[in-house]
Amino acid sequence: MPKNESLTGPSPLSTLTLQRGTLRGLSEQLRQLIEQAIGEGRLPPGARLPSCRDLAAQLGVARGTVRASYDMLVDGQFLQARGAAGTFVSALPPLKPAIASAERQLLAGTEEAEAPPLTFQMGIPASDAFPVKVWLRILQRQARMQVSRPACYPDPRGSLALRQALVAYLAVARGLRCQADQIIITSGYAGAMGLIGLAMDFQGKTAWLEDPGFWVARRAVDALRITPVAVPVDDEGLQVQAGMARAPDAAFALVTPGQQAPLGMTMSLARRHALLNWASREQRWIIEDDYLGELQPGNRAAPALAALDSEGRVLHIGTFSKTLTPQLRLGFIVVPPALTTRFGEVCALLAPASSGLLHNAVAEFLREGHFMRHLRRMKRVYQERLEQMIAALHSYFPDLQRAGLAVIVRLPAGTPDEVIAQQAAEWGMAPSPLSIWYQQADQCGAGLILGAAHLPREGYARSAERLKALVDAQAVSS
Repeated sequence: MPKNESLTGPSPLSTLTLQRGTLRGLSEQLRQLIEQAIGEGRLPPGARLPSCRDLAAQLGVARGTVRASYDMLVDGQFLQARGAAGTFVSALPPLKPAIASAERQLLAGTEEAEAPPLTFQMGIPASDAFPVKVWLRILQRQARMQVSRPACYPDPRGSLALRQALVAYLAVARGLRCQADQIIITSGYAGAMGLIGLAMDFQGKTAWLEDPGFWVARRAVDALRITPVAVPVDDEGLQVQAGMARAPDAAFALVTPGQQAPLGMTMSLARRHALLNWASREQRWIIEDDYLGELQPGNRAAPALAALDSEGRVLHIGTFSKTLTPQLRLGFIVVPPALTTRFGEVCALLAPASSGLLHNAVAEFLREGHFMRHLRRMKRVYQERLEQMIAALHSYFPDLQRAGLAVIVRLPAGTPDEVIAQQAAEWGMAPSPLSIWYQQADQCGAGLILGAAHLPREGYARSAERLKALVDAQAVSS
């Protein structure tokens, strides 16, 4: 393409989606999206961009927003401004080092941390179901109480009020009997994994990880300098015998027994006993990620794996990110009695818990019964939205698999599901590619995992139609 020739057909910029109401401004969002289009080749070198007036009209933003984005890209040498002739993609835009697809997804998650959730996005609860008025009333009351108290350093393990409230809640909801000194409040799941990395001597050892399994957990294990060993799952959960055959010297197993991530099954009682017997016999550890334990489908959630642990081998991780809001960055870990001193010392020295104000507010939320009522309401909401989503998807994707609080669209082997997921983001959708959840390439399945928490304003039908078009386009091009 000659340098001064404009793109034929519709501009790739006309389909860009900007998110309003976020901390990241529209001009910065537009800058990143244009830079991404250049990096992916959708805006080739020498391509002429629309005028500020035209692009602003297409996107429904102010002309100054587009101009600010163009100016930043010119400063970064991605674009060249040629006065009245227009603005063009540089012949040799700056190169960026390539990063692996999983790393790109992780970084994208941090870049979009303040952005509103998208259709089909997993891992974020339905914000419209959150009891805002009740929460604000409790938070204001706790703030007034905290201001009136003498200033002092809080307990590094987290507020006693919240830990005591969790003792009562876990006994009823998860069948887990423990004491307050076994509970440590963390900055969500990531904070719990970091605390385990500091307190336990796992570096240089191996660990069983479910395959497929949560890819962020796999990255966390890598960061802790632990070698992950892929252990397959079936309808009953982790295949314990396969784990013993593949890595008999593993230091621990990281599992999602309540609702397997991403396939959604609950670990059977037989597998739970087999896993606990292995840990007791070999003096190994089990890390239980109970990320959606309370929201298991059905009338009553299965008890936590830690509820069956009589030998003190299970470290139980819970989080409020999926049940309340990830904005709290709040979770907890229940450690066996023999480890309470070790974990308490690590908290005090290296990883003290976060805001006591939030802890006490959540404690009151639990004590007054608001949390249990909120969970019951969320289960009804999610069930209704799952049914709506499945009905909309079924005519386009007959091969659907219910996976707990999500749905998996299975695609033919070799389908570039990561590419489809990236393209879907431009239409306000955030499906998770199934392939990145697998460790072993020869076992890798292709598909899209769709969460049902966020009901699009136009309904699921339009989103299902757009997703089908993206899948068909990849099938034609392959």
